[in-house]
Amino acid sequence: MSNLVRWDPFSELSALQKQFFGDDYLSPFKGINIPTTDVYTKDDQLMVEAHLPNFEQKDINSQVDNGNLVISAERHEKEDDKNKKYVVRESSSSFYRRIALPERANAEKIEASLEEGVLTVTVPLTPLPEPKKIAISAKAKK
Repeated sequence: MSNLVRWDPFSELSALQKQFFGDDYLSPFKGINIPTTDVYTKDDQLMVEAHLPNFEQKDINSQVDNGNLVISAERHEKEDDKNKKYVVRESSSSFYRRIALPERANAEKIEASLEEGVLTVTVPLTPLPEPKKIAISAKAKK
């Protein structure tokens, strides 16, 4: 008599989640260092801060493509790392973000700087026009 095992299509995904996130895979990224990106406005500027620890300036590419700010980074393996036989290696070796720029972004004057592992991209925004005040006149009584 053979034992039938019911196939679970999600068992492999569940096993990968447990391996990647630990037993409590519903907790938000427990123990994993995932680069983050903050996007906010400040003084008629769109600010993008990409947290890229362990990336060097030569590893990072920032460009405007079809109305989007594209930030990518890839760290290549060092020569002395190629001979190592890793049992466990936790690292983020690549990063990619695509951020839609608003229509009033001045793509010609975008600046970027890298300091202490944080790439800061400053996108100047054209100020919004001031609202037009409409004069209200009193209607003459008849």
